[in-house]
Amino acid sequence: MAYHIAFSGNNAWGMYNFRGKLLRHFVERGFRVSVLAPYHEVYSQKLRDLGCEVHDMPMNPKGVNPVSDAFLLYRYYVTLKRLRPDLSISYTIKPNVYCSLAARWLGIPYLPITTGLGYVFIQRTIVTHIVKFLYRIAFKKARHVWFLNKDDIEIFRNECIVDDDKIEQLPGEGIDLRRFTPGTVKSPDSPFVFLLVGRMLMDKGVREYVAAARMLRNKYPDVVFRLLGAVWEDNPAAIHLEQLKEWEQEGIVEYHEEVPDVKPFLETADCVVLPSYREGIPFTLMEGAAMGLPLVATDVPGCRDVVVDGYNGFVCSDKDPESLAVAMEKILSLSPEERKALGANGRAFMEENYDLKRIIAQYDKTVDEILSK
Repeated sequence: MAYHIAFSGNNAWGMYNFRGKLLRHFVERGFRVSVLAPYHEVYSQKLRDLGCEVHDMPMNPKGVNPVSDAFLLYRYYVTLKRLRPDLSISYTIKPNVYCSLAARWLGIPYLPITTGLGYVFIQRTIVTHIVKFLYRIAFKKARHVWFLNKDDIEIFRNECIVDDDKIEQLPGEGIDLRRFTPGTVKSPDSPFVFLLVGRMLMDKGVREYVAAARMLRNKYPDVVFRLLGAVWEDNPAAIHLEQLKEWEQEGIVEYHEEVPDVKPFLETADCVVLPSYREGIPFTLMEGAAMGLPLVATDVPGCRDVVVDGYNGFVCSDKDPESLAVAMEKILSLSPEERKALGANGRAFMEENYDLKRIIAQYDKTVDEILSK
């Protein structure tokens, strides 16, 4: 009889794009794999195409309505009771809290993976204290609790949110180094392109990026500043489409909506920028580094795990457009050979630390250990 793992996340897009290869790996190992996530007409089907069972789990990932969250906990309980998986693995705040609680009450082994502390921990409101309390209860009986970066580990350890002996670091969610490889050298006549890839949210530093671009525009009129990513209108930190179009019409940035494959945009970029306020381990920086591009990012949790200042890029202060502009100008002031050296360092750093094969091996070891018991 095949073992059954239930994977839970707050959206089908993320489960497919960030964990699709992992899910397919377990399907190919002969596991029955279920995915619990809000229905998406495109990505729910893509998950099925991988061989997964997909179960709709409606939720508002950023909502703070206690009644809605109580219903979400109930839905997790009912669904897990019906599915009876041998192991539950969850990602992001609400699945980590409510799916973990349901699994705990049902006696199902569970592995929560904290991919980043997100909006709630950035704002530091009363909700932050409530979430910490819920984490303590939810993680109490977890076999292991994984974190993507050391800063988040220290917060949970220092505030006694989770038992120290359960804590482990998963070094990112892995980058496919066979797919993301350094491309052909651009023509010297091509304009220099900065690229920010991410959801169009204030938390991602989109406004700071645009402000930095405005500062640099007069001195470097031929440089292109691109934004690539989806508009999430229901997110409290959303940058709305009207604003993005206004910036485009002003001639500051080029905006491109979400695309199924980011690689062509990376192939035409010269530097990847992420002025985020906080991350788990950001895919956009890993993909850029894997393709041999220098990086610019804020010196915050998650980003600082990928960008080593002066080695594979430059860091700047968060929420500080002037600091960001200085870091971007450092990239522009380098010779092509110096930028290529930063990119080569970034590629080597990915090979050493974030290869998807290493990540899958850690999952295999822990999953087999849990199921053997």
